[in-house]
Amino acid sequence: MQGLRIGFGVDVHQLVEGRDLIIGGVRIDSPIGALGHSDADVLIHSICDAILGACNLGDIGKHFPDSSVEYKNIDSKILLSKTVDLIKNKGYSIVNLDSTIILEKPKLSPYIPEMQKQLSAIMSVPESAVSIKATTHEKLDSFGLSKGVKAYAICLLHKN
Repeated sequence: MQGLRIGFGVDVHQLVEGRDLIIGGVRIDSPIGALGHSDADVLIHSICDAILGACNLGDIGKHFPDSSVEYKNIDSKILLSKTVDLIKNKGYSIVNLDSTIILEKPKLSPYIPEMQKQLSAIMSVPESAVSIKATTHEKLDSFGLSKGVKAYAICLLHKN
């Protein structure tokens, strides 16, 4: 079908002490946080990559390089807003998003409704169009040992 585009994104961040854990625009109560140039919001970064990929616009690093002081400690919700503006300028809008976060602990289910609320507002879609799931790695590998956090996202765009 002409006018539909699909994109996939993935992001990974190391978990360390002394950093906030922000996922989906929401601060998570945790003794460890994600390390990164920005606020290291792994979910938003994967969503940005999915959106950009659907329009063949490269990846988040191309548009918001970690070598730029402009993006040092930036709120990733700003990056998502700028990403949405990029696709709107190409004549596309978001139909829906599906995502999965890999994190051993803490459990994310209490935070997911607020993530959906924040992300749907930025992307101008209903909350029902923003699917967020969370799972663990069952104590296997670096993610299962709470050394990292990973997120996958896939989105569908429609040509306006």
